[in-house]
Amino acid sequence: MTEQKALAPAAGLTWARVCKECGQGHEGQDSHLYEYQDDVDDELVCHICLQPLLQPMDTPCGHTYCYQCLSSFLRDQDFCPVDRQRLQLQQCRSSSLLVRNLLDKLTVLCPFHSECQQSMQRCELEPHLHNRCPAFRRLREEAERRKRPCWNELKGCKTEGESDTKSNPALTRTFNPRGPPEPGLVNPAFDEGEDVAPLRSSLVAEANVVELFREEPEEDLGLRIVGGKDTPLGSIVIQEILRDSIAARDAKLAPGDHILEANDVSLSSVPHSHAVAVLRRPCSVVRLTVMQEKGFKPRPEHHPHPSTSPPAHPAHNLHNPGTVIQVTLVKRDRSEPLGIKLIRKSEEPGVFILDLLAGGLAAKDGKLRNNDKVLAINGHDLRHGTPESAAQIIQASEVRVNFVVMRQLDSAEEGGDAQSRGARRISETQYFRRRSTFMKDPPGGFSSQEKTVNLKKEPRHSLGITIAGGRDCRSRLPVYITSVQPVGCLHRDGTIKPGDVLLSINGVDLTQLTYNEAVTALKTQTAQNTVALRVIRTVSEEEEEDGDAANKEEMDTLENPREDDINWSPLWTRWLGLPSHMHWCRDIVLLKTNNESWGFSIVGGYEESRGQQPFFIKTIVPGTPAHFDGRLKCGDEIVAVNGATTVGMNNSSLIPMLKLQKNKVTLTVVSWPGSMA
Repeated sequence: MTEQKALAPAAGLTWARVCKECGQGHEGQDSHLYEYQDDVDDELVCHICLQPLLQPMDTPCGHTYCYQCLSSFLRDQDFCPVDRQRLQLQQCRSSSLLVRNLLDKLTVLCPFHSECQQSMQRCELEPHLHNRCPAFRRLREEAERRKRPCWNELKGCKTEGESDTKSNPALTRTFNPRGPPEPGLVNPAFDEGEDVAPLRSSLVAEANVVELFREEPEEDLGLRIVGGKDTPLGSIVIQEILRDSIAARDAKLAPGDHILEANDVSLSSVPHSHAVAVLRRPCSVVRLTVMQEKGFKPRPEHHPHPSTSPPAHPAHNLHNPGTVIQVTLVKRDRSEPLGIKLIRKSEEPGVFILDLLAGGLAAKDGKLRNNDKVLAINGHDLRHGTPESAAQIIQASEVRVNFVVMRQLDSAEEGGDAQSRGARRISETQYFRRRSTFMKDPPGGFSSQEKTVNLKKEPRHSLGITIAGGRDCRSRLPVYITSVQPVGCLHRDGTIKPGDVLLSINGVDLTQLTYNEAVTALKTQTAQNTVALRVIRTVSEEEEEDGDAANKEEMDTLENPREDDINWSPLWTRWLGLPSHMHWCRDIVLLKTNNESWGFSIVGGYEESRGQQPFFIKTIVPGTPAHFDGRLKCGDEIVAVNGATTVGMNNSSLIPMLKLQKNKVTLTVVSWPGSMA
């Protein structure tokens, strides 16, 4: 049995120095510390730190270590610490689910044992600290009170973000709007009106480290990414997190996060294709450094004394309660069920209320409704959560369960005074895509080439291609080629490649067809003796100029799918060079009722050095209309505002136009799916 390490008393810690996961005072990059109630079996102990395993990793030679311990050791050495066999971190794999469950069930004491004598399973300590521990809550409330000074002192005080940055400069950054804002930030909260206090809101972002563990070294992380130095976005941004993926189960990443590093490789100034290749490199652990937007800090109210009441949920502060609602259910005891059925939907991420059981606590309370989207429970963000994680939070809660939900207004409410009620979303009848009529050039550095292949063949011979896309797919993509089979006619010709977009076959236009219509047209025309197939391919100057052999090999791997990869799709940059007549667009109507920001930043517009660049969404700020609406994505291209084309505009003309829209704005956007990683 292992001896437990003596821990510093948690009672003497400040909120800035206490770890928000284990409640102890350790450095940010050090392993978490726990006080175990019972002796721990030696089989569950790390051979490096001699403590119970955290994020256990198995080596090929049969030993198990904490991930943090092993990765630190292998930075200086290249062998296993026990038997000294040659070893690299990429060869190690996450321990089995059985081992991880055994470790999670170890009994630990609350680190604030002078005020809280509870014990629990190790996996339950973090929810206990944030929801039930009185000492942890007291630390948090004291810190919040210190950061809400009197109004007369506000101008001379540091912001909350500045305080956090000082305590951990490597992991936190606050964007202060008094300095130069990020180019393209659309934020009316920065404008001083006649009735607005001179002290402006701060846009807060944090740099965090997230570790994702793969069961198989080549398993997809479940991220769709956009951006890169060869695009107007510049940085690498998460566009979407796929359901049931590694990233979704981990639940620490969110759309809009900027990826700064992956396994110590900087992605801050690399082409899009290189970033995708780095994220796809086979390994058991992917360590990401990301910049995460946390939203705007609300302006302090005009009162002479600081408030002592706890802050409301950010979404509740920022939004009209007609759309975002806070509901508290009080149970008779911890075990009483709430009577709520939760589900997830195929067309939208997050957790939704399916039904309220008759006679149940929620039904009797009457404030929650069917189809409400659950944004948070007891302060836990569930905007991209699962019903299972929501159920765990509810089960771990005490007698009070705090819900923050978003409710869509029904058709009757959308009729008269929808805007005055703060409606966030237009009715689904206006949520459609159509062929774009806005003519424009692709971003600088991207263009397209058309190719025509003329074949003479036997009618019974196949072209030997597989296709995907179609105007009926989720992203309304044109039909594109996913593979060229070695047995077909086109493989022998060598002109057609995966990712090429089909234009026509024997003069039959394929660009506006659904998938099934395209399959039928191809089969009909292939039955003839001669076939004229016309395709279009996007090319990037960055890739053409890059002659490095290693990068060429990486690009070949990305552009040529494996035979077993049935979900292959082209890189996001492959869509950017398509001519505008092949784009499909959609209108997104955002509504608001006050002087808040629309909640997104843009890049692009006319520049003397680069000419006309399209406008792209770079950031969507949490707790704003764009975020709660949920349809805008990072990487979306804005082609019109209220029906007026953005072609020819520069950044300084589009931003004032958006700020002038006080209650409603219609954005016409083109959206391409991000690259899979």
